Amino acid sequence: MRILLINQCFYPDVVSTAQHARDLSCALYNNGHDVTVIASDRGYDDPAVHFPRQEVWNGIEILRVPCLATGKGNRSKRALNILSFFLTAFWRLLTMRSFDVVIALTSPPLISALAAAFVRMKGGRFIYWVMDLNPDEAIAAGWLDENSRTARLLESASRFSVDAADNIVVLDRFMRDRFLAKGIPAEKLAVLPPWSHSQDVQYDAKGRKVFRDRHGLTGKYVVMYSGNHSPCHPLDTVLEAARRLADDPAVMFCFIGGGSEYPKVRAFAERHRLNNVLCLPYQPLEELSASLSAADLHVVVMGDPFAGLVHPCKIYNVMEIGIPVLYIGPDPSHVTDIASANPRIPITRCEHGDVAGVMEAIGAGDLALAPDQGVRRAAEAFSAERILGSYMALIETSRLPEVRFEEPVATAARAAAGGSR
Repeated sequence: MRILLINQCFYPDVVSTAQHARDLSCALYNNGHDVTVIASDRGYDDPAVHFPRQEVWNGIEILRVPCLATGKGNRSKRALNILSFFLTAFWRLLTMRSFDVVIALTSPPLISALAAAFVRMKGGRFIYWVMDLNPDEAIAAGWLDENSRTARLLESASRFSVDAADNIVVLDRFMRDRFLAKGIPAEKLAVLPPWSHSQDVQYDAKGRKVFRDRHGLTGKYVVMYSGNHSPCHPLDTVLEAARRLADDPAVMFCFIGGGSEYPKVRAFAERHRLNNVLCLPYQPLEELSASLSAADLHVVVMGDPFAGLVHPCKIYNVMEIGIPVLYIGPDPSHVTDIASANPRIPITRCEHGDVAGVMEAIGAGDLALAPDQGVRRAAEAFSAERILGSYMALIETSRLPEVRFEEPVATAARAAAGGSR
């Protein structure tokens, strides 16, 4: 089959959607399909980085279109970036013939509407891969007034995408429920979480030591947040804990990644003169095992309104590493589902604003000198081998996958765990 994938970021970018789009594209090519990708010619987190406009990588044809590099300093600049990618991607699509299958992700938001229009004009099946749900996310974050003309326009674009889609891939049962509440037929929906990068990420004792030595973390208890710094994942509680623990020489807080909130983390640390906070950019995929292994406690955060709008995909690589997790966010959520189904693994939950609870979780921890095998076994449910196979079956046969991830865990499992941990 001839397959087209559309997303703003792709290899060699290291943000999550780029990595998952890369994995799926490689699996499709290795299964004998002709794969083409439309992406941006600029780095997602650093638009100063340029990628080749056209190349063939691992058999995949990558067509990168130009877009503005105004940055993410405010919403107007971000909107200009998105609009420029829409326009150049649209122009590129006009020159292309039809594909058997078109897959659209959600970077930038509602690029799916462009894919839907392309399929309506030129034919083919359309698979809508929903990494986050907009404009619902923007409304929940307070960026957009639900009753505004812009919100209504974006909701119309979202509905157009959904109606045109043959299949809609959502990431967890909460996202599925959001679509069901909008009246979307259940037979359109496939629940497939984004997989861990088990082929690239594993506990690395040597890499842990090298990373900790390089960044002055040797002998410290390291609390790490690694990934996208977004308003959907508010870090205020963790930062306040860092401020209160500023005089404890044994604890370091490490923030790795990028996103619109990343500069705010740096500014907070500078404003309060926190020598216990280390900020680093996204790490290359080949160094991800070392950086993730360097932590003693990984922090996974979800804002209270965002269950079903965004997905805590960073937890999968953390589970592959086997490091204890501190989850700050709502219950129920996908993370509490995992914790309840696996009551023996070390996932501790705190509410947003519970700084004392976060400090208690940090104080109760030990140096992670070896991976927790219970966490690693639980990660097997979200391996690339398992989930990619289901995704491939959906693309190749049009059948919803038989493997299900959306069912809520039994109440008994939570009772056995002693409640939310």
